[in-house]
This record gives sequence, C-alpha cells and structure tokens, in this order.
Amino acid sequence: MSIKTVASPFDDFCPPAWASGYGQDRYGYYAEFSIPTGPGDWEFVTQRLRWIPPGQFEMGSPETESGRYADEVQHAVTITTGFWLFDTPCTQGLWVAVMDGENPSRFTDLQRPVERVSWDDSVAFASELAQRMGINFGLPSEAQWEYACRAGTRTAIYTGDLEILGDGNAPSLDPIAWYGGNSGHEYDHADGVPITWLDDKQYSFEQGGTRRVKGKRPNRWGLYDMLGNVWEWCSDWHGDYAIESQVDPMGPENGSNRVRRGGSWRNAASVCRSANRDWDSPDFQCNYLGFRVAVVPAPASQQAK
Repeated sequence: MSIKTVASPFDDFCPPAWASGYGQDRYGYYAEFSIPTGPGDWEFVTQRLRWIPPGQFEMGSPETESGRYADEVQHAVTITTGFWLFDTPCTQGLWVAVMDGENPSRFTDLQRPVERVSWDDSVAFASELAQRMGINFGLPSEAQWEYACRAGTRTAIYTGDLEILGDGNAPSLDPIAWYGGNSGHEYDHADGVPITWLDDKQYSFEQGGTRRVKGKRPNRWGLYDMLGNVWEWCSDWHGDYAIESQVDPMGPENGSNRVRRGGSWRNAASVCRSANRDWDSPDFQCNYLGFRVAVVPAPASQQAK
C-alpha cells in the first residue's frame, strides 16, 4: 500500500478563527494561539500547531523491523479528516498558564515538556484549554498520533531505518530524539536522574532527564519530539490491533489502560520508533510521561446546534 495524503482544504489558506498567528513554511501550514501567563499579565505563552492532512498509511511495523514488538501488527489505516496538532509536547510554560500556576514536573523548566501528568490530568488540561479558547481540544487517537509521527514515511523512524548497535546506542536517533543513549549528554538541568539501566549508551554520561522542546530536528510536517523526550498519552483504550483495514480507528470502547506513544529520555533505542506502543492506567504519573494536544471534532450535541 502506498502512502497517500490529500490536499489541504486551506489551499486558499483561510486561518482558523482561534489563531493569533498563522502561515505556511517548508513543513506546511501552521497556526498559533497565545495564552496570558497569569491574570492581568501582559506576558503570553504561545503554542504553534501544525496542519495534519488526511490520508492513508500502514500502521504498525513489518516483521523485519529492528527492535519490533509482536503487538505492532501492520494494517492499513485511513485518516479521513485533517486536524491541527501541537508541534511540541505540552510545555511546562503552557501548563502553568492554563492550570493556574501548578507545575507537577520533576525537571522544572518552562521550556521543557510537562511531565508527571496522568491521562486524567491531560484530559483535564485539554478541557480547560477548550473552555478558554472556545474550541474543542483533546488528545489525538493512537492512529492519528502514529500517522502524524510518520509524516508520510514507512520506516522505523521518520528519517529512515533504525540501526540499533546497543540498547542505548542508535546514532540515527541522535539528530531527532532525546532517548536513553543521549539525554544526559551535555545535560543542562541541575537535577538529573542516574541512567543505570543502559550500560551501552551512545554517549558517556551518568544522569539525564527531559530536555527543552525543539532541541532536535522535526519531522517533515514540522512536529518536534514525536520520538523521545517524553511519552505522549493518546485518547484510546489499549487493545490489540485489527488485521483488516481501518478507517479513523479509535481503539476499544472500554478497557483498563490508556495508550502512550513515542518513548522517552530514559528508554532504549528500540522503544523510540514510530510503531512502538505502550500503555498505563489513566491515573499513572511519572517523570517520563507527558502529552500533546489536537483540535478534535466537536461533540455531536454541539454539531447539531
């Protein structure tokens, strides 16, 4: 199956009503919004979103992919509707501005991803942001996440094949992802965590953690940190993939765990692949777990008005 994308409905670009800034660059269309950092403040935190066009792709991984896990059954997926997606994981700066100053993160820095947030916390953030902005924000589905991560590619990572030389040693990840093999290289935070579970790291270092967003190259749709830095919650309950082709899949109707994708600063190279999956209970929090937000369709009750 060839990967196809559909022309954006913004060929004669009409910016979304919520955008405080917008435009087009070599990655495609983008729009931005700004939130004041506090009541009455004249300072703002700005978040950019990227337009993800509808299209088709092969979700999962081929059996020959290095580092592959058995639950990555490859199957055709169609994404029928384009959507806007944060170009970075949600930062601590944006979290603090939206959630009234509370920062749960272990590695405090307003330009780092917010972490130690559960799935429930992430949904609460999206709901609060939606109320402030007057539009529908939510977590992307697992299919939307992988489609956006791949950005039209079919390989293990969005720059090509992944050669794994050791658990923490995959040089092709270095330009695009903070993972267990490089996250502590020239570490720039006073409070790191010893990375002792990987003894064959790409660089020699003792401690690491999250890094500031946009420190590595984006994919071809302008999305940063889709692999590594922090895991990202998705909207789906975890379940096995269907073998047959799917259209806009949303995962099981119920379950006990929610999906997270992308790998993190502490993980082995095999984890930081476009197809890799993991999951946790909706109330789970950890210093390697964050999220990014999409503009999602309005509920049916709103659409009918």
